[in-house]
Amino acid sequence: MELGIYSFGDIHKNPVTGERTSPQQRMAHLLERARLADEVGLHYFGIGEHHRPDYAVSSVVPVLAAAAAQTRSIHVGSAVTVLSTEDPVRVYQQFATLDLLSNGRAELTAGRGSFIESYPLFGASLDDYEALYEEKVGLLLDLDKQERVTWNGRFRAPLEDALILPRPTTDHLDIWIATGGTPSSSVRAARLGKPVIFALLGGTVGNFAPHAELYRATASESGHDAGSLRVGVSGVGLVLKENAHDVYRPYWLDSMTRISAERGFPKPSEVTYNMQAARSGALYVGNPEQVAEKIILTHSHMRHDRHILQLDWSSVPQAQVLESIELLGTEVLPLVNEALGHKVSAEDRTLEVQPRGGTT
Repeated sequence: MELGIYSFGDIHKNPVTGERTSPQQRMAHLLERARLADEVGLHYFGIGEHHRPDYAVSSVVPVLAAAAAQTRSIHVGSAVTVLSTEDPVRVYQQFATLDLLSNGRAELTAGRGSFIESYPLFGASLDDYEALYEEKVGLLLDLDKQERVTWNGRFRAPLEDALILPRPTTDHLDIWIATGGTPSSSVRAARLGKPVIFALLGGTVGNFAPHAELYRATASESGHDAGSLRVGVSGVGLVLKENAHDVYRPYWLDSMTRISAERGFPKPSEVTYNMQAARSGALYVGNPEQVAEKIILTHSHMRHDRHILQLDWSSVPQAQVLESIELLGTEVLPLVNEALGHKVSAEDRTLEVQPRGGTT
């Protein structure tokens, strides 16, 4: 199992202290997190793109390049690139350059984003929501197949034997497809033959099990080797030696209250939080043993290869984020590896894995 972290550079006002962190200070925090994640043996450091006043990062690649320059082994990638409102040619060039700078550690996760602010900002119409993504992800993958591309579509100028440079370290980028869990998104990723990452932000750890099975079944039907395609899960949480549930509560309630108000969802409550933080809930919050157990439980449903966590909702203080990163690498990862085996083969993925200390 690969473990990692991701962030959008949250600069919300801290709901506990009332303090605000400047975008400049948050950038320094992000790089400190990347260095520590690399030191403790985590596998992935991701940065997501937003164009809102409550997040510091609107341009992902410069942050990832700075992180790559200060680390040795950890993979650096987008979480996610909002491909619908980007030019795939420019995106490919940027990530290929990042891959060269990082000695092959760059990853690109393509998605449509959890917010829509980039659509009017870059002149894209929400009426074209599906068509934009379909066309642009197709072009992105064409660019990755060969260095000369002839292409024609609706949303950008045609390409006529265009030379796409630079090429990545191995001539191909590591491209993932992100999904919030709709069946159509799972099917799309499978048909494309690309690894998929499911955003597990609510409900239970078994929520996306049917989507993971649909992804694998569709990949096989489409002629791909489903056993070699990677599945990832992204979630939110906090890992502390003591009192993680109490510490994290006001931060989760603050973020979820704002998101719920924007999207017309029911207002979250203490009861909601306790349900989500419970053993089968989708919040990965607790001490190292509790978080490891929940990741293992998730694996019993999803049979996933990578698990990444966002640790800084509503500006969780840097000291607690750093403690979580250290515990993920030094305690959670060994516990997960002990339960699942240091290397899970394709054959092993067919087995249900029981969590430590209990049953599913």
